[in-house]
Amino acid sequence: MLSIALAGKPNAGKSTFYTAATMAEVDVANYPFTTIDANRGVSYVRTECPCLEREERCNADNCEDGKRYVPIELLDVAGLVPGAHEGKGLGNQFLDELTNADVIINVIDASGGTNEKGEPVDIGEHDPLEDIDFVEEEMDLWLAGIVENNWESVERKSRSPDFDIDDVLADMLSGFGASPTQIAKVLRELDYPEDPIQWEDDHREELARLVRERTKPIVVAANKIDVAPQENVEMLLDLDKPVIPTTAEGELALRRAAENGLVDYDPGDGSLEIGDGVTDAQREALEGLAETMGEWDGTGVQSALNYAVYELLEYLTAYPVEDAAKWSDGSGNVLPDAFLLPDGSTPVDLAYAVHSDIGDGYLHAVNAKSSREVSDGYELEEGDVIKIVSTN
Repeated sequence: MLSIALAGKPNAGKSTFYTAATMAEVDVANYPFTTIDANRGVSYVRTECPCLEREERCNADNCEDGKRYVPIELLDVAGLVPGAHEGKGLGNQFLDELTNADVIINVIDASGGTNEKGEPVDIGEHDPLEDIDFVEEEMDLWLAGIVENNWESVERKSRSPDFDIDDVLADMLSGFGASPTQIAKVLRELDYPEDPIQWEDDHREELARLVRERTKPIVVAANKIDVAPQENVEMLLDLDKPVIPTTAEGELALRRAAENGLVDYDPGDGSLEIGDGVTDAQREALEGLAETMGEWDGTGVQSALNYAVYELLEYLTAYPVEDAAKWSDGSGNVLPDAFLLPDGSTPVDLAYAVHSDIGDGYLHAVNAKSSREVSDGYELEEGDVIKIVSTN
């Protein structure tokens, strides 16, 4: 399962975002370090289900009238403060938790209503741009520190006749989630001395930055847009970075209202339908939220999750079936499973994602939409329905 980590300073709304996206109960309060121990839960990315191409909708548990929700892991960790890479605040704990994340959502307070330490200030008093840069810098410096602390072993290994810097760095940074392929690509971008003994701090810091960019891409959730000054939001959207306007508090209110039958709303919808059983006060609050959603095409929570997976990581959704004609499994369930795979994946990759035994016994595959056999090297597309033929 893909893992998305929520990063950011304390009191920016990470725990509210997490609760809204997972509907798991966690502490949410208006003070720094509400979260001490990391929260792990299941959330979902949303895509169009292939059942929309058929006369009837599928009966999958995670499909709501053609809105398909594919599970991912969501991680909410302690807030980050300046100097976290040196251990300030809960920095080491925070940064260690990020090593297994595939992508990061940096939740910032777009309203400027909290300072760099996460303490409440007047709306607009703090510059939210500072909260974007400092998270990236803290992560880069933290990883640079790891590289520095382990560099002596790299120098020792460089004296060996079969020394390969690609292999040594890939081994050293594997715990950060860096693959050998990613390390090789980073080294092609980096201008560095052939002899590791001649490397200086600038080389190691640049290595750390490039590795972090490749292994932990970041999308910014500009949270609290319902109270943020307009100029703050416009300034954030003008950045040369992916920024999603977000109201985590609004999403949480909608999810709870939907559970109680007060609104018709599915995560990721751009609008809501207010039911008849609401009080005047509830209707006023929901109408205000509807205006915010109309301005930003939703609450932004689902959009941030989707952007992280489908845009930054460039993943796609594929649906394995046993019956190519009915798009069903052996029990007749239509489109029961959905898998997230990297762009460029093949039917063989899908087979292994279903089960290693299926992959080991792979024979061929059929594109159920076209009813045609596809090659082993066929690159899957978003929404493909694939019948895998295997000896196992």
